[in-house]
Amino acid sequence: MGDGMSDSSQNDLQHALAGVRSDIDRIDGELLRLLNERARCAQKVGEIKAEFGDAGFIYRPEREAQVLRRLQETNPGPLPNENITFFFREVMSACLSLEQPLGIAFLGPLGTFSESAATKHFGHAARLLPQGSIDDVFREVESGHAHYAVVPVENSTEGAVGRTMDLLLSTPLKICGEVVLRIHQNLLSRETDLNAITRVYSHAQSLAQCHEWLNRMLPNAQRISVGSNAQAAQKAAEEAGTAAIAGEAAATRYQLPRLAENIEDEPNNTTRFLILGKHDAGISGRDKTSLIMSAPNRTGALHELLEPLSAAGVSMSRLESRPARNALWEYVFYVDIEGHRDDPVVKGALDKLANAAAYLKILGSYPAAVY
Repeated sequence: MGDGMSDSSQNDLQHALAGVRSDIDRIDGELLRLLNERARCAQKVGEIKAEFGDAGFIYRPEREAQVLRRLQETNPGPLPNENITFFFREVMSACLSLEQPLGIAFLGPLGTFSESAATKHFGHAARLLPQGSIDDVFREVESGHAHYAVVPVENSTEGAVGRTMDLLLSTPLKICGEVVLRIHQNLLSRETDLNAITRVYSHAQSLAQCHEWLNRMLPNAQRISVGSNAQAAQKAAEEAGTAAIAGEAAATRYQLPRLAENIEDEPNNTTRFLILGKHDAGISGRDKTSLIMSAPNRTGALHELLEPLSAAGVSMSRLESRPARNALWEYVFYVDIEGHRDDPVVKGALDKLANAAAYLKILGSYPAAVY
């Protein structure tokens, strides 16, 4: 008896596969037809807006969030919701680009986690505009050179990104969305042996996120902080005896092998990014509102500020203090609440909060991140 299949079994296999492959070809053709039909509908939306003199923003975060949530709720499988969300984000990105490709500013260079967040939210059809600093990211949108900004605001391990929070205090931009990105750190190097590595480059936060791993595996290597993980990868690609801590995007862009993968100390390491533009979003049905406030300098003042939210039953998901930049030993409070500023209950609570606060700035209402 032979080791392989008989000629008859081979013929049966090829016949069965041919039938399934024929179905796949037919379905692909139907998908192609439907995708182009959807694209024509997107173009028609732009034509209708132009006909009625609607010069508003072509990107509607609340509409996109509603579409993605509906698809997740009706997804029968076997594709997981994460894959469905990725696919339809790319479809919406491509359709939107037929009207106008969106310019997205983010902390560069290419290969950073910020680039990954920008692509995750806006798709590959967006025009990516890497910037040298978080300040430059804000300025690029404020000046009209980019449509939207993607900026990191907090990490589950290292906490708030101070520069982003400071700039939110003064910028005229609004928060119109958020992206939550799972952060996997890798040790990238052209060296093949850990013992050959004498220097490790990375952003300060990434070095901190991998502190214990470095203590165990590279205790004698010098740790050097640079402006971004992509810059670290560039250096590791050029210098012998060096490595970079960076993500998959940097490994791919700078063609650096992964000497060690997933070296972050916290297994659920996650960074939250904000989407900033010249408008916030309409009601999507599952929203957040972010604000900055300060309390009068007297006993119990913070409790008085929080009381309108508590009395209205408005849930608060984040409260963080930062030193006020214009007065010594005074603080401003960054707050995220559930609900949209135009929801009647939330609006009533914010009106009362405005009367109680020494300072109040609504940063924007926006859809909660769709994973």
